[in-house]
Amino acid sequence: MHLLSPLLLLLEYVAFSDSQDWKFEHPTTLYAWEGTCIWIPCRYTIPGNGKVLDNLTVYQNYKWDDKTKDFSGTVLHEEKKFETPAFEGRVRFLGDNKSNCTLHIHPVNAQDNGQLGLRVTSRNDRWMDKIVLNISKTAPPPRINLPSEIRELQEVKLTCQLDFACFGSQIKLQWSLEGTQHNLSSVTSTSLTTKTVSTQSQLTFQPEWTNHGKKLTCQLWNDSADGLLSQETVQLDVKHSPKEVTMVIQNPSPIREGDDVTLFCNYTSSNPSVTRYEWQTQGSWKEIMPGVLVIQKVPWNASPFSCAACNQWCSWASPVNLHVQYAPRGVKVLLISPGSEIYSGHPVLLRCNFSSSYPTDVLFFWKKNGIFLKEGRDLSFDSISPEDAGNYNCLVNNSIGQSTSEAWKLQVLYAPRRLRVSISPKDSVMEGKKAVLTCESDANPPISRYTWFDWNNQNLHHDDQTLRLDPVKVQDSGAYWCQGANRLGMDQSPPRILTVYYSPETISKQVALGMGLFLAILLLPLLGVKLQRSWKRIQSQQGLQENSSAQSFFVRNRKVRRAPLSEGPHSLGCYNPVMEDSISYATLRFPLAETDTPRIGEAGTSEVQRTSLNRDNTVTYSVVQKRQVGDYENVTPDVPEDEGIHYSELVHLGIGERPLSQEGVEYVTLKH
Repeated sequence: MHLLSPLLLLLEYVAFSDSQDWKFEHPTTLYAWEGTCIWIPCRYTIPGNGKVLDNLTVYQNYKWDDKTKDFSGTVLHEEKKFETPAFEGRVRFLGDNKSNCTLHIHPVNAQDNGQLGLRVTSRNDRWMDKIVLNISKTAPPPRINLPSEIRELQEVKLTCQLDFACFGSQIKLQWSLEGTQHNLSSVTSTSLTTKTVSTQSQLTFQPEWTNHGKKLTCQLWNDSADGLLSQETVQLDVKHSPKEVTMVIQNPSPIREGDDVTLFCNYTSSNPSVTRYEWQTQGSWKEIMPGVLVIQKVPWNASPFSCAACNQWCSWASPVNLHVQYAPRGVKVLLISPGSEIYSGHPVLLRCNFSSSYPTDVLFFWKKNGIFLKEGRDLSFDSISPEDAGNYNCLVNNSIGQSTSEAWKLQVLYAPRRLRVSISPKDSVMEGKKAVLTCESDANPPISRYTWFDWNNQNLHHDDQTLRLDPVKVQDSGAYWCQGANRLGMDQSPPRILTVYYSPETISKQVALGMGLFLAILLLPLLGVKLQRSWKRIQSQQGLQENSSAQSFFVRNRKVRRAPLSEGPHSLGCYNPVMEDSISYATLRFPLAETDTPRIGEAGTSEVQRTSLNRDNTVTYSVVQKRQVGDYENVTPDVPEDEGIHYSELVHLGIGERPLSQEGVEYVTLKH
């Protein structure tokens, strides 16, 4: 048996392979059920050119016969003439002898199940082709083809296919979905080709998440009395995000600012299952377990909370407002009137305002510089004054707590007033130090221009608030006053006296100067007497000199002088008793000309009288040296002489004239 089977296969291959060029096109397997029909689309190609089909035999469950060397089996149909289609019997050949080999079998019996053989011949060429028939007692169920993934609200195309088609058959396919009362509309098509034989219905469907898990059915119906023939049912797997996500508050009692709140995130359906949660919260929070959140110290302005359940998509719950109760917020002072600047003497209205409060029932209070003023929302002034300026707070409270506004500074504008001059370090300052005078004032806006005046109401042309005197002088003593002005007016201060006293150094100098003046006043008369005496003495000396005809010079000598000794007729020195106490002088005799006549001088010394009256043309000089002791002498001293020159001057006295032949100067040395 094991050896025979391969041999039969080989013989069959040889029988079928008489010619390698025969080609058949038809479905490999055809499906049908008992009582219906089968349509077999078929085409062939004969090897060679111009050949036609001579014979076609349809076998049922054929086999190879070794004796006859041919195929044997139940012959369902044999075609030889190929003139007109034969309509006799169950099997009809609808083709021709050139290319078409289509067959129609009706009705189909259960015995037709198996192999159907097509034996064709053309002259010397032969071929056997096989078609498989799958015949069942009842109609097979249709097959529903689903896409790989179905998502909610995304259009999908579902196909219900039946591997059967036959012209003249009264079948149809219908769709139904669990939970719907009507059939779904679809498009039915039939395919009868050499590749496929089928009937299919295509359903275009946009599923919702509620269709997840529902049953979708495709039914095969016969319009005849048979009715429903078969059906196929599938369960829809609709992918969708988590649905009906909600947030639930565990403690629904009134929540106050700073309380801890627990929230739950719930949902009803999810495909695939929820894998994580997301939260939209404020402040500090902690997820104690999946889907459960604790908000720690909830803020007063907590916005609505929300959560999301997520698989591959996230679905957010509707926001939940916690309605947190809190003390009034955003409390502040509003200036209602006037609209801008506040001037002294004008009416003013302030109002206490707040942005929010829960609960909304509130009370209002006012404070100035931290001291309670009154209750009420408005604070009014009929005629405001500078004394009303200050920091104002308004307070708003409810059942939860009390809130205070920031200090609102009330500024009243007014002209300068209460000007005064202050002196630093004090009113009395020592000269040489620094004195700072400050013009203090009360004004709003502050003084923009200062003017300083002294005790003579003289403008000092200084426009700063402070007047610096550095270093200060005694002459700066006196009264000072200032004047200040802003854009609203002007005012001036009363005078303030600055006293500058002398320093010890100045006092010492003044005392010394006073004593010097005092001594000068005392000594001035004595000096005058002294000068007068000296003047008279000089005048008398000049008189003597003018009366002398000799040449003389004077030597001041403060020592007591003795009478000169006579040294002979040629001595030129003489003793002058008039100059004994202070001045000594000598008369020098010059060589006489022939015309000169000697005469006796008034001082007891002989002189030469010249015939020429021009005595001013000649001056004779002499060097006078001072000895330690003794009078003037014309001899060489026994002791060394003083090296210094005392002084000398020879004046040509008298009226004599020197001879013209005398061109040199004769010198004489006087020794003391």
